[in-house]
Amino acid sequence: MSGKDKQGLFELYEKEDVERADELVFGRVSDQNRRGFLRGAGLTTMTALVGAAIPFAANMPAGFIPVALAGEDTITGKDGLTLLNDRPLNAETPPHLLNDEITPTTRHFIRNNGIPPESFSPDGWMLTIDGLVDKPMKLSIADLKKNFEVVTEALTIECGGNGRAFFDPPAKGNQWTLGAVACSNWTGVRLMDVLKAAGIKDNVIYTAHVGADTHLSGKPGKLSLSRGVPIEKALNPHNLIAFEQNGEAIHPMNGAPLRLVVPGWPGSCSQKWLNRIYLRDVVHDGPKMTGKAYRTPNRPVEPGEKVEKKDFDIIHAMPVKSLITSPQTGGTTSNGVVEINGHAWSGDDAIAAVDISIDFGATWMKANLGVAANPYAWQNFNARVSLPKKGYYEVWARATSTTGVAQPHAIAWNPKGYLNNSMHRIAVRSV
Repeated sequence: MSGKDKQGLFELYEKEDVERADELVFGRVSDQNRRGFLRGAGLTTMTALVGAAIPFAANMPAGFIPVALAGEDTITGKDGLTLLNDRPLNAETPPHLLNDEITPTTRHFIRNNGIPPESFSPDGWMLTIDGLVDKPMKLSIADLKKNFEVVTEALTIECGGNGRAFFDPPAKGNQWTLGAVACSNWTGVRLMDVLKAAGIKDNVIYTAHVGADTHLSGKPGKLSLSRGVPIEKALNPHNLIAFEQNGEAIHPMNGAPLRLVVPGWPGSCSQKWLNRIYLRDVVHDGPKMTGKAYRTPNRPVEPGEKVEKKDFDIIHAMPVKSLITSPQTGGTTSNGVVEINGHAWSGDDAIAAVDISIDFGATWMKANLGVAANPYAWQNFNARVSLPKKGYYEVWARATSTTGVAQPHAIAWNPKGYLNNSMHRIAVRSV
């Protein structure tokens, strides 16, 4: 749910009957002998949200919601995220809470497509590598740590629909504003190393990724999402099969205990709760790889224009982008001085410059641009600007990639609301 339809859990259960509310939050379930949110995946999801087992769950009356979840934005292990959708769980981080150079786990956005697995324990978790390989493998997390070099990198993950809320006419889907992006430290092994150990056959052109989450319908074996990447991208040394986030276990809603991190491309390529990768001699056709999912028109289109499926191309690298994280939009200054901080990133490229304007783009000044911690980490920028007189100002940020591509003023509209990389603007007042 989003925009005007957004509502908290208590409000949801007040407006809907218990059965309907459960269906909206947890999806359809098969166990008709249990009512309320305890049915099927409901208890699993609720346990994940509160961060612990619920010993007396069987005694909880239908329709009751744990007090820990009273606030609509409350997600255990997360701090200040804005809930966009209960089913599946999706939440973004307000820009001013993304000011850290490395995104804390508590502030990493959540993008789910289905029902999370029942267990997030690394014990007994197995990853299958098969398909067009010479040596199919089944690897535990301990095997990964033992048999391959373990590395840690700061890697930017961004949802392909980040910024969808600003499309006009509107595009369907989660109405992300600006906060479906993060750059945490991820620890794991290189995807490239694991695939090479399995032996990549000469006719391989694509990977296919599978996670342990299930479809919202609850139908056994039905996948909610299974995407892949061209083998050339898969062999980039900065793709990780990760088992730690910021030096600790991955947050359950960020894919514990094992996930892919494929930076620079849509976050949907970074399969969560990873339990299988297989290699194919065709472009992968799993759920949300076909039709119009994670695709944009192969030409510029007029806002609102209908585009046939055959005219859509799969999204590869994400576009150049920047985000002002400080000050918070709507802030004030009494001395006319504004200290600007933020981040910039650009798919498979680095950032060459970030420029700042306070006069609606009439003039620009260079921001101080930091060096990325490693390839695919966002780059931090800062600037100190003086507002000439009292009044209302907008601070605009414009990033330019090392390939010379700069952020546009306006959104490049497309039917699915992907890849909005228009310049970020915040409001400030000098009083």
